[in-house]
Amino acid sequence: MSVLINKDTKLLVQGMGGTGRFHADKSIAYGTQVVGGVHPTRAGQTMTFEGETDHSGVQGRADTYQVDVPIFGTVQEAKAATGANASVVFVPPPFAADAIMEAAEAGIEVIVAITEGVPINDMVRAKRYLADKDVRLVGPNCPGVITPQECRIGIMPGYIHTPGRIGVVSRSGTLTYEAVHQLTQNGLGQTTAIGIGGDPVNGTNFIDCLEMFNEDPATEGVIMIGEIGGSAEEEAAAWITEHMTKPVAGFIAGTTAPPGKRMGHAGAIISGGKGTAADKIAALEAAGVVVAPTPTDMGSAMLQALGEG
Repeated sequence: MSVLINKDTKLLVQGMGGTGRFHADKSIAYGTQVVGGVHPTRAGQTMTFEGETDHSGVQGRADTYQVDVPIFGTVQEAKAATGANASVVFVPPPFAADAIMEAAEAGIEVIVAITEGVPINDMVRAKRYLADKDVRLVGPNCPGVITPQECRIGIMPGYIHTPGRIGVVSRSGTLTYEAVHQLTQNGLGQTTAIGIGGDPVNGTNFIDCLEMFNEDPATEGVIMIGEIGGSAEEEAAAWITEHMTKPVAGFIAGTTAPPGKRMGHAGAIISGGKGTAADKIAALEAAGVVVAPTPTDMGSAMLQALGEG
């Protein structure tokens, strides 16, 4: 099984510009059902995608693909015509929050916002709008979500993922890929990998993902990757102590960050003596999480948490 997305997910691409088209093609090659695009000035057009699949030679999977993707002017029109239940947002920053709210209003169940640089005030407004909607927002400023060999939403490199038994949740895109690669190399694989992004205002947090993985019968363990700034990791540690029934491994980026420096993501800001790597590591270890000392140890930390290392 998996969480959030699977082989039956029907995906819309909001923002069929150059980046949107590029990653729509990558998702189709991965086997994702991309059923439509949304672009106001290209409405009525059809984009054709063709090439070799990522699963060439796998029994029961086609070696090549040719898919015609219709473009609509609004998400409402696209959903009505295609039955889409997920969308990926590649809309430029000034308009991304409106795109998120448009998808929610249309009844899209899973919205993955890749766009970086969305104004915080816009995201506060969007998050308030989504509060009473039955929708799951991942991002913004995130790499996306993958259920291996079933569905790819976002910008993650599909080839490093393999079906398995570990859930992945991370604030860092690059470290998501590193953790996934190590899980694959160690023969553990992944049920679903979720990059939640590093912005201070986002749609899905660590606890949301831990809860989903805890309830997923196919997920046997979780690797959680955090970074300095904010209190999300400490809050996740408290939730793990109270509720988590599966082993968790973790890594915190930023242990060598100079005091008072802003590092990387907009959310990675240490203030008021809180949000340091040491505080986060201590909280996670107190919750029974096996914390990897370096990025290269994430796979072995997961094996240790499972009692297999």
